[in-house]
Amino acid sequence: MRRCLTVAATAVAALGVTALGPAAASGQETPAAAVEYVALGDSYASGVGAGSYDGGSGDCRRSTVAYPELWADANAPASFDFTACSGARTTDVLNNQLGPLDANTTLVSISIGGNDAGFASTMQTCVLQGTNACVSAVATANTYITNTLPGRLDTVYEAISTRAPNAEVVVLGYPRMYELDGSCWLGISERSRAAINGAADNLSEVIGKRAADHGFTYGDVRPAFTGHEICSGDSWLHSVTWPIGDSYHPTAEGQSGGYYSVFENLA
Repeated sequence: MRRCLTVAATAVAALGVTALGPAAASGQETPAAAVEYVALGDSYASGVGAGSYDGGSGDCRRSTVAYPELWADANAPASFDFTACSGARTTDVLNNQLGPLDANTTLVSISIGGNDAGFASTMQTCVLQGTNACVSAVATANTYITNTLPGRLDTVYEAISTRAPNAEVVVLGYPRMYELDGSCWLGISERSRAAINGAADNLSEVIGKRAADHGFTYGDVRPAFTGHEICSGDSWLHSVTWPIGDSYHPTAEGQSGGYYSVFENLA
C-alpha cells in the first residue's frame, strides 16, 4: 500500500510539472509576445514642431523625436510602421494610413480629430482677425466637435478594430494651448485664449468618450502639459513661429515630456 501511494504521488508531481511547462516549473517567466506597433494620426503624432524630420517622409514631416519614434526606440518592437502625416484628417487616416494593420498588429497609437475641427484655420482667424472673429470661429469649431466629429471618429476606430482585431489601441488627445493670466504681453486677447482652451477641452472630452466606447485606451495629455502651455514661461508648445507650419505644435520637449510620457505609461 505504501508503495502504491509513493507511485501515485510521483505521478501527480510529474503531471504538475508537465502542466506548468518547463519555464513555470523552473521559476522562469514566459517570454512576452513580440510587439508589432503601428502609429497613425496627424501632425501631433508625426512630430511637426519637434524638428529632426525624416527626409523620406516628405510633407508628412515625421520627426525622429516624435512620440511614436521615442516609444519604438525605448521598447524595440518586432515591427514599427509610422504612417502619421501632417495635415491628416480622419478621411486621410482611412484612405492612406491603415495599410500596415493586420491581425498580427498588437499596438496602435493615434492622434486625430483636430484638423477635422478646423484647428489651423481657427488659429489663423484668431491671430489675424481679432477677438470677436476668434470667438466666433471657435464656436463654429465647437459645434463641429460636438455634432459631427463623433461620427468621423467612430468610422476610423471601427476600421482600426476591423483591420487589427488583436491590437491594443491607445488614443492620444490634445493639450490646452494657453496658460491663462500667464506671462504673454503680446498676441491674442485673454478672451480668445480662454475660448481656444475651452475648445481643446471639448475636443478632449469627445475623443475620450468615443475611444472608451470602442474599448480603446485614452491618453489625456492635458495634465502633462499643465504648466507648459504658451504663456507659461516654460512652454512645450510653439506660438507663432517660423516655419509657420510649426506654429501651435509641440516642441521636442512637448513630444518627450508630454506625449511620450503619457503613451509610455499606457502602452
